[in-house]
Amino acid sequence: MIEITFEAEIGERLRQAERAVVFSGAGLSKESGLDTFRGPGGLWERMRPEELATPEAFAADPDKVWRWYAWRYDQVERAEPNAAHYAVSRLAEFFPSLQVVTQNVDGLHQKAGSTEVLELHGTIVTARCTRCGRLEPMASAITRSSEAPPSCLHCERGRMRPNVVWFGEVLPDGLFEAAVAATHLADLFVVVGTSATVYPAAGLIEIAHRAGAVVVEVNVEATPLSSLADLVLAAPAGEILPRFVDHLRSLRTSGAPEEIRRG
Repeated sequence: MIEITFEAEIGERLRQAERAVVFSGAGLSKESGLDTFRGPGGLWERMRPEELATPEAFAADPDKVWRWYAWRYDQVERAEPNAAHYAVSRLAEFFPSLQVVTQNVDGLHQKAGSTEVLELHGTIVTARCTRCGRLEPMASAITRSSEAPPSCLHCERGRMRPNVVWFGEVLPDGLFEAAVAATHLADLFVVVGTSATVYPAAGLIEIAHRAGAVVVEVNVEATPLSSLADLVLAAPAGEILPRFVDHLRSLRTSGAPEEIRRG
């Protein structure tokens, strides 16, 4: 039995916290059966990002890129939120303000009930026209063609692409600024399942630390920014995050410090 505790001063700050931000990465959805991109066994160990996840790749071989994302969408569509996704959504029950900021494109936070979600890297749930920018459900676009990007239903001259952020592209307008604003105001900043290596998103952890939030890192392995965390929970998110949320609820209801136990 491993006991995970923190100092009374941290417990008091958590008891009084009003604003929570959860920053999630691919490790959170791994327990839902979706492969991560980095790390042992990640997708980029088996595939080259420049061949599948760049504007240049899409221009050079749109059919190959579209087929891969059609496969990826099928995996996402079959996936269900895990216990950690539901634990995140439960934070809204006892925090006046909860903002989820995610690098994931799978929509599982929303499936689990989270309503305030900033998807920094876009979403695979929708497709976007390369010419006019109109959106269409990815399922609908794939139904029209799973082997090659279908034409846009609106302008008819553009091709549909997954509505995700590829390498070399800027983040969706205003989203990162909104994430930074929420992070500056956060009393609690929970980092779940991210390698903390992709910028500018990883910079949110540094902002939260400088702004004085209680930073909690949930990850099976240490990251380059683990040293900034006030509490490191080195365990699978689906196992430890629900317990941490239960702990927070008890702490904020009774004010009595507790231990989080992992067996």
